[in-house]
Amino acid sequence: MKKNEIYLAGGCFWGVEHFMSLIRGIVCTEAGYANGATENPSYSDVCNNNTGHAETVHIIYDENTVSLEKILSLFFKIIDPTSLNRQGNDVGVQYRTGIYYTCTYDLSIIEKIINQLSTDYTEPIVVEVSELKNFYSAEDYHQKYLRKNPSGYCHINPEMFELAKNTTDK
Repeated sequence: MKKNEIYLAGGCFWGVEHFMSLIRGIVCTEAGYANGATENPSYSDVCNNNTGHAETVHIIYDENTVSLEKILSLFFKIIDPTSLNRQGNDVGVQYRTGIYYTCTYDLSIIEKIINQLSTDYTEPIVVEVSELKNFYSAEDYHQKYLRKNPSGYCHINPEMFELAKNTTDK
């Protein structure tokens, strides 16, 4: 198994983490805070103290089972890529959309997918794309939140979870 990683910010991390965890080939997901200006922030810090962190999901995947292209194409089905600092009812810098990579090779794949996607929209794509600067794991109660709280808040249409479960890539 060849494991790769990508970090995706798509509004509240509860739904993004749950959605991604359902995709065949995704080995591990972890909710956390990425690319901010402070070390080891708490949820309260991220929401109230202008830390610059985005709620982000660290994804480890088996590229022999699912490609980065497929992961990104599914990611774009659960976010509005033209909405700046907002997804669903969540508003603020911590709810921005972003793709944070650790391998420079991934940048060309990310750019290709965004360029293809941009033809579907009249508004500009505002998804932040950058190298991962930092990532801090969120508190335990945020991890696998929707598994522990199936009726918990989520900005993602529940039908999308079925799509994730039924997706195959290779």
